[in-house]
Amino acid sequence: MTRTRRIAAVAALVLALPLPLAGAAMAAPAPAVAAQAPAPAAFHGELPRPTGRYAVGEEVLHLTDNSRTDPWVPSAGPRQLAVSMFYPARPGTGEPAPYMSLGEAQGFVATRVPAGTSLQPQDVVNIDTHAYTGAKAAGGKFPLVVLSPGFENPRATLTGLATDLASHGYVVALVGHTYEDSGETLADGSTPGCALCDSGAPDALPESRAKDVSFVLDRLTGHHPAWRLAHLIDRDRIGMAGHSIGGASTLNAMADDRRILAGVNMDGTFWPPVPTDKLDGRSFLLLGKVSNHSAGGGDASWGQTWASWDGYKPWLAVTGTNHGSFTDVTVLAAEIGIPLPPGTTTSPERGMQLTREYVGAFFDQTLKGIHQPLLDGPSAANPEVLFQHP
Repeated sequence: MTRTRRIAAVAALVLALPLPLAGAAMAAPAPAVAAQAPAPAAFHGELPRPTGRYAVGEEVLHLTDNSRTDPWVPSAGPRQLAVSMFYPARPGTGEPAPYMSLGEAQGFVATRVPAGTSLQPQDVVNIDTHAYTGAKAAGGKFPLVVLSPGFENPRATLTGLATDLASHGYVVALVGHTYEDSGETLADGSTPGCALCDSGAPDALPESRAKDVSFVLDRLTGHHPAWRLAHLIDRDRIGMAGHSIGGASTLNAMADDRRILAGVNMDGTFWPPVPTDKLDGRSFLLLGKVSNHSAGGGDASWGQTWASWDGYKPWLAVTGTNHGSFTDVTVLAAEIGIPLPPGTTTSPERGMQLTREYVGAFFDQTLKGIHQPLLDGPSAANPEVLFQHP
């Protein structure tokens, strides 16, 4: 069975959460759970508050790469991307930012939320992210972190991590990879859906995402940047993190673009061939669930990839988590009222807390040069996090 056919088969089986995470780079399908619990009558979704000292601003950029035809829908013309920019801001400025556009929320509810809930698109739009549009930027220059979501999931599902990083003094570019998820609203107001989901992610997807990211970096750090607040970005301190296929693609992006100094893969299977020979000693964090992503676990790609390059490369496996625990998905699932998959013993809030702490510590150490004892070894405060030593 080809990799694409295998992924499509997995996608057909996985409906593990109310906001499913079917598709590419999932190490193993989680057991299905009943998804018929209605949303509360007065549903009000809220992500955990950011933990840093800065308030968080957010703006959405619409970028067009005129040098590249869209790889998945060539008839659409040049590759178009929506990118959410999060930045350290001054408190008390701006207006609450929506979680998604209405078009994105409509696609999300229609394709990613199982039937039987009463969740409405406007409920998704109104999820409280603790980010603010039009917020005044804080003074200074900050490292840039690019985030890439999992296959079939829109960029918004990494908002909880993005806002926390921004609150700790990072600019964050959260990239929507058009035609690869439930919908990203483009400059003309259209929200095209997933062109790949029925057949599964193609082998070329990690390299395509690497091209998306390099283009975004060009537009943010070039001589005529596309973002009005590009002066906030320290061009010499750039990192990237992703979930699922976004995490696997992070390594491809680093191999293709030496501006990316540090990367994080959150629970994503690497797709061969993995270009570790091009990392040149740069730093990379592996953060995943124990069931598949511990040393010797079910996903052999982690051990093989980890062994194939030199550099700072902590490998952390988190007990009691599932594939969505490193995203907003499990938090929203709990708020809607649908049980988590069997075997999930780490609460959604705790999963997000640990993800924020360890990803943030990794970038503080690799991009800011601030030693983080949290990364030195096991912590009594975080017994769920197991340091792997293959």
